[in-house]
Amino acid sequence: MPPWETAEDRALTLFGARAEAGLALKREAGAVGRACRAMAGRFRRGGTLYTFGAGVAAADAAHIAVEFVHPVIVGKRALPAVPLNCETAPLTGEGAAEAFAARLESMAEPRDIVLALSSDGRCAAVLRGLDKARERGALTVALTGAGGGELAGGPAVDHLIVAASDDPRVVREMHVTVYHVLWELVHVFLERPGDLEQEAFS
Repeated sequence: MPPWETAEDRALTLFGARAEAGLALKREAGAVGRACRAMAGRFRRGGTLYTFGAGVAAADAAHIAVEFVHPVIVGKRALPAVPLNCETAPLTGEGAAEAFAARLESMAEPRDIVLALSSDGRCAAVLRGLDKARERGALTVALTGAGGGELAGGPAVDHLIVAASDDPRVVREMHVTVYHVLWELVHVFLERPGDLEQEAFS
């Protein structure tokens, strides 16, 4: 921290960056709603959620799977979810770039959901995994930041949700909020499909 900056000033700056990114998530409400509706449809068809992430996002991918399998709210149904990072952690080099794609080649089906996390949308393993998921016919959802990187506008992603920050720490914090909302709203769709079929997200 610069010598002229007080601890309070720094704290205000850090909180401000997160507040701006948090407010920007409101612009992603439509994308989140559409993703949840599509995810609920796949779960109703008996699909499984596969999650994976690049770098520190691997932990978030595992967390997402656990939340769907072990709901924290009493009365919510458990939904099938598998974190792929647990299966691919030992791979390095060229094998790492194909790790998620290789697993999805043998696991993903058209009724499934594949959700990937990348702080900047440029990780080769994440991109290859989503390409393979789309090739297999699965629904693809990606959480990213920094403008979306190569994931933005790419054909492999059905639903892209972007955290408005270039700071990977802030992006990760926004992703935590997003995937908690994803979990909650998926259950709303599953519990009230009649009401929500008429819901429009823009």
